[in-house]
Amino acid sequence: MQILLIEDDDALAAHIGGGLEQAGHVVTLCRDGRQGLLQASSETYDVIVLDRMLPHVDGMKILAALRATDDKTPVLIVSALSDVDERVKGLRAGGDDYLPKPFAMSEMLARVEVLARRKSAYPAADSSPILHADLEIDPLGRTVRRGGKRIELTTREFGILIELVRNAGRVVTRAMLLERVWDYNFDPQTNIIDQHISNLRQKLDGDGQAPLIRTVRGAGYRFGP
Repeated sequence: MQILLIEDDDALAAHIGGGLEQAGHVVTLCRDGRQGLLQASSETYDVIVLDRMLPHVDGMKILAALRATDDKTPVLIVSALSDVDERVKGLRAGGDDYLPKPFAMSEMLARVEVLARRKSAYPAADSSPILHADLEIDPLGRTVRRGGKRIELTTREFGILIELVRNAGRVVTRAMLLERVWDYNFDPQTNIIDQHISNLRQKLDGDGQAPLIRTVRGAGYRFGP
């Protein structure tokens, strides 16, 4: 895979870059935010590993700039800011995953590979457009519209929506979403699903439309107006 690493700490950049290259990936390193944003905007990558705090342009601004131009490259945020509020901010800004420092290189590799695998897997299952009430989903183009208005979703949010819509009317458990969207053995008590569902609801129901995602207490979620 082609991976863009944006990290200003020389020692950590060498550690991450070396680990990714040993796993067979091609790594492009940028050591400040301005250079990283330029590189991300001018080349195509399978995954971007993005430090939260960077000189010149911070990671959140880079993320916002990419999403504003409809760049859906999966982004793994790495940061020393590890409390829940900071993780939620990163996910809501358009990050697909958030890895607090310090971390094990094996976990970094697993998360990067899952992001890339999920990106390529979404259209493969079924590329036919999905219509549900006033919601239109193009799995191939990875676009979503409700009432004709385009809605920008992160890779994770898109994956969750696809799973819910394809199981419309049926309960989709948190464990099912972790397995199908993350394909990773997270702690079953993690609130990462709830965070992404909350973000997804805000985007889908932002103009006061009828809620599309229902919480089934003690079970999971069900899609349907």
